[in-house]
Amino acid sequence: MVKGKIHSIETMGLVDGPGIRVVVFFQGCKLRCAYCHNPDTWQLNGGTEMTPSEIVQKIIRFKPYFNRSGGGVTFSGGDPLLQPDFLLECLKLCKQSGIHTALDTAGFGDGNYDEILKYTDLVLLDIKQTTGKGYIALTGKDTTDVNIFLESLRKSKSRVWVRHVVVPGITDSEEHITKLAKIIKEEVPNLDKVELLSYHVLGVSKYEELSIPYKLKGVEAMDKDKTKKLQALIDNLLNIK
Repeated sequence: MVKGKIHSIETMGLVDGPGIRVVVFFQGCKLRCAYCHNPDTWQLNGGTEMTPSEIVQKIIRFKPYFNRSGGGVTFSGGDPLLQPDFLLECLKLCKQSGIHTALDTAGFGDGNYDEILKYTDLVLLDIKQTTGKGYIALTGKDTTDVNIFLESLRKSKSRVWVRHVVVPGITDSEEHITKLAKIIKEEVPNLDKVELLSYHVLGVSKYEELSIPYKLKGVEAMDKDKTKKLQALIDNLLNIK
C-alpha cells in the first residue's frame, strides 16, 4: 500500500477552489519561492505518514458541508505532484466517492501527470514568473518542470484557474501583467479564471522559527487596491467576465 507524507488538513477552506473545501497539504516542494508562507512544507521527510484510504475517510466526513456549496477537496502543499503515486490513489478514491477534486500546484513534480489529470476536475496553477530568469530569481528553479506539466495539462480535460502572486517591485507592473496574460493565452488550456494574489508577510515568523533567511526582508505587503486594478487589467486582456 502506497503511503504519503501529509503536513496538515484544513476542513473548511474557502479560498482554494469553488465552494467549501477540505484542503490536504502535502509535504515536499522543489521550489524555494522568496515569498513562500509555508517553508515548513518544503522537506519531503516531514509531516505525518498516511495512506490514501485514511485521507479519503477524513474527507468523506465533511461531504455534507462541501456538497451543498459546490465544493470538494483540494490537494495542496508543498506541491502534491512531488508524491505522484500517492496523489493518484487519493484522487481515484475521491472520484469513486463522487467528490470534486482540485489540485493546487506550481507544476513541479515527479511525473505521471497524464494519469493524475484524468482524475482532476480543476487545476489551480500557480504561475510564478514570466521568464526563465525570473523563475530562477524567485524560486531557485527554471521553467523546465512547469513546461512538462503544461504539456500534459493541454492534453487533459481539467479546468484551470491560474494564480499569480503580485509582489511590489517584482511582479506588480502593468507591463508584467500584460506579458503574463499573453503567456496564459498561448500556453494554458481550459481557463476559467485568473486570481492575482497580493503578497503578504504573514509567514515571516515561520522563517525565524526555522532559522531560514527571508529573501524578501523589507518588502512591504502589496497594496490590495493596486492588485484590484491589475486584476481588472488581466481580466480585460483575457476577456474574463
